[in-house]
Amino acid sequence: MRVSLFITCLADTLFPQVGRATVALLERLGCRVDFPEDQTCCGQMHFNSGYEEQARRLAERFTEVFAGAEVVVVPSASCAGMVREGFPHLGAPAPGPPVLELSEFLVDRLGVEDVGASFPHRVTYHPTCHSLRALKVGDRPLRLLRAVRGIDLVELPEADQCCGFGGTFAVKNADTSTAMLADKVRAVLDTRAEICAAGDASCLMHIGGGLARQRAGTRTLHLAEILAATE
Repeated sequence: MRVSLFITCLADTLFPQVGRATVALLERLGCRVDFPEDQTCCGQMHFNSGYEEQARRLAERFTEVFAGAEVVVVPSASCAGMVREGFPHLGAPAPGPPVLELSEFLVDRLGVEDVGASFPHRVTYHPTCHSLRALKVGDRPLRLLRAVRGIDLVELPEADQCCGFGGTFAVKNADTSTAMLADKVRAVLDTRAEICAAGDASCLMHIGGGLARQRAGTRTLHLAEILAATE
């Protein structure tokens, strides 16, 4: 299957290892990965901040860039949710190919849960708000993680609670965001996990910053990085 990768702004600028892991994982599973170099932002930040005209132009560009794709895979529920829910609200043309978050693609399209990963570490998983409430990916990420060899997957208390990032919410409502982050970090540390995983780099950036300030030794990894691992 030919897969077109939409990498997202955060992965492109701050977390390139997420993109590399996604490509390695997909190629290991027999996919031919295409990366359209003309891709830019999906417009979510503009849309959430009320700049609908700017968001619409970015949505139209997305549709143009990925017009010839068979399927578009996104290692971010947030950005996949923008394409599937935000674009129609803007009146922007819908992309021709289906746009799927990574775990949706693996479980629903490829029909796999065991991706051949090995990761002998204690891991807890944070289901991001967009994955839970927008895309409703359900337990797909957990099914993928449970199949990883050597992993010690522990449940995150109050997992469905927001980490407090919310894009521009963390900037506009810093005090509230910080309080929500403190609750999330406490829950992560209560698991005694080495790794907090999630499917969105944005949430991992927020949670990772909170964990780093605690100096507890717990770090964050994107779901794709664990699934690509063969330790």
